[in-house]
Amino acid sequence: MTNYVKAALRLMMALLFLSGAGDSFAAQAKPAWQAEWEKVVEAGKKEGQLSIYISGYEEVLPEFQKDYPEIKVSPVTGRGSQIGQRLIAERRAEKFLADVVSSGGVTTYQQLFPAKIFDPIKPVLLLPEINDLTKWYQGKHHYTDPENQYVFSYVGSATYGSVAYNTKLVNVKDFKSYWDLLNPKWKGKLISRDVRVPGPGSGNARLFYHLSDVGPSYIKKLYGEMDVTLFRDYRQGTDWLGVGKAAICFFCEVDVSKQQGLPVDTFGPGVFKEGAGLVQQFGTIGIVNRAPHPNAAKVYINWLLSRKGQMALQKSMNGTENPADSLRIDIPKDDVHWLSRRVDGVKYLDTSKPEWQDMKPILEVMNEALKAAGKN
Repeated sequence: MTNYVKAALRLMMALLFLSGAGDSFAAQAKPAWQAEWEKVVEAGKKEGQLSIYISGYEEVLPEFQKDYPEIKVSPVTGRGSQIGQRLIAERRAEKFLADVVSSGGVTTYQQLFPAKIFDPIKPVLLLPEINDLTKWYQGKHHYTDPENQYVFSYVGSATYGSVAYNTKLVNVKDFKSYWDLLNPKWKGKLISRDVRVPGPGSGNARLFYHLSDVGPSYIKKLYGEMDVTLFRDYRQGTDWLGVGKAAICFFCEVDVSKQQGLPVDTFGPGVFKEGAGLVQQFGTIGIVNRAPHPNAAKVYINWLLSRKGQMALQKSMNGTENPADSLRIDIPKDDVHWLSRRVDGVKYLDTSKPEWQDMKPILEVMNEALKAAGKN
């Protein structure tokens, strides 16, 4: 073997050693979160399925499926109370089928949290962009449960009572306060979704109840003195408002009907001096204990709460009756309807506080008022 060949072999051996050392160094230099995340993603792909019980915001699921085609999304949908009852019934039968629950706080906090269905979600949050609190509204993560561990809130959409009106019967310039809605001139011309049945309106009922200068007396007067007509079918209230059967509707969603040309609109920012509220709508999430696909659940939760996931959520809900304003503040808000978008200069009351989640005191005032008015 010539000296030239020997030198070449020594050089090749040295390069191989350096290459191996470089790979080892790169592996050692990889951040712990990244190594854990890659491990979780790989395990999630091997599980191959995500069983998500979801009420509202189902529109975002196809976007997750695009990013993780190896994880088949199997959604169970329906009203929040329905999926909550189903999940509880399954677990009583020793059937552990759900990985994640995504719904409104009434379902996740009031129905499922007391049943001890969730694991803590904090350890599941792996991505630094999620754990960077400066990226979130008020510089913190928001939870619905008092322990700040189990039910994560990722939406805080602005609301001004969710009060709509017939534009032919009402001049918005006549209103400066929520109390102006209860002017005697509107007696018999008000309708309200019956918030005794779970669904839209609960957050705004809590807003009226807990908002300074409004309070329980407002609920009492609305349902006890204003001859208000209740409805439960979502579409019915909008129809009544559109044809002029009512002038003002509490807890109506009329954006789609407005786009269709009906003479309806919603009171927005800057009208009521008492302030406004933030509602979660369907924007809370929890990871189910004893989940069959725990890694796929982790992948979904981190994807959803990431910048990409929250932008996909806002975009997917744009143009629907339930637009969502993410509690992430590091993403564009162009896709958020102006009525649901948080704006500077408005005092917002967060109705998702754990101590305010209980609807019982509100419904007690409502029922007493209805009884006094001869209604059921």
